[in-house]
Amino acid sequence: MQNPGQSTVNASGKFAPLIKDEHLQEQIVRPSLTYWKDAWRRLKKNRLAMAGLFILILLTIVSILAPFISQFEYSATNPSIANQKPNSVHWFGTDDLGRDLWTRVWWGTRISLFIGIVAAVIDLIVGVIYGGISGYYGGKVDSVMQRFIEIIYSIPFLLIAILLMMVLKPGITSIIIAYSITGWVPMARLVRGQVLQLKEQEYVLASRTLGARTGRIILRHLVPNALGIIVVQITFVVPSAIFAEAFLGFIGIGIRPPLASLGSLLSDGAASMRYYPFRLLFPTAVFSLILLSFNVLGDGLRDALDPKMRK
Repeated sequence: MQNPGQSTVNASGKFAPLIKDEHLQEQIVRPSLTYWKDAWRRLKKNRLAMAGLFILILLTIVSILAPFISQFEYSATNPSIANQKPNSVHWFGTDDLGRDLWTRVWWGTRISLFIGIVAAVIDLIVGVIYGGISGYYGGKVDSVMQRFIEIIYSIPFLLIAILLMMVLKPGITSIIIAYSITGWVPMARLVRGQVLQLKEQEYVLASRTLGARTGRIILRHLVPNALGIIVVQITFVVPSAIFAEAFLGFIGIGIRPPLASLGSLLSDGAASMRYYPFRLLFPTAVFSLILLSFNVLGDGLRDALDPKMRK
């Protein structure tokens, strides 16, 4: 079957349009798609990535709504029902103080997601600005800025976290600050590499010729063209921040009681897993689902936003 606008050879040996109607000749067989629409179309074809996106949305909604619809407060204790197994009243059971684990698990999920998202936003802002300036100016400016990055990145995250816990009280703010001190470095390096490739393009040279300021060139021309890679990086930053929070909570310097996070719940559950394995099972399941969903979504976005994959 021939498409509208195709030609055929007539009896005289000359080419003639197959369809005489000019409107049909100019009809576009395939609809024009923008970069983001085409990326979304490819992402929807990736069932694993879409499953990860659906699970993340579901976990976020449940973590927001579940503590409000529960009849128990996350900090309410009742020693008479301590360490109860999952039942019709306490769906995830209770801990050693008689607190409802259903409420505490979803409250902890909310806090862990909040820490991950806020840390990712800070890394995005600092990393994009720092990497954009470093890559755009190049030369000595780039050399000095990269040496500073190497110094920052050489400081162990655990050491920074412990020092901050000594100065600030253990909590959400100190964890976010501790992660953000070094967490922006991979984003800055990624943006720098993209800017180094893009800054010699024709549209950037045209902007310079027209007198555009450096900030405008970086934010309006360079960063938007590197946005696909930045979005993919964000999907890996969020689980990294959540894992860092869980690690601090597991070793006992994270969120302090009566607040709960997935890290603190994992720590409590690991201490009693031999006798009450359900206390470790549910936080581990939610924690694993979050990390796995972000990873498969990041892999799907990496393929969907790759210009080479566009057909």
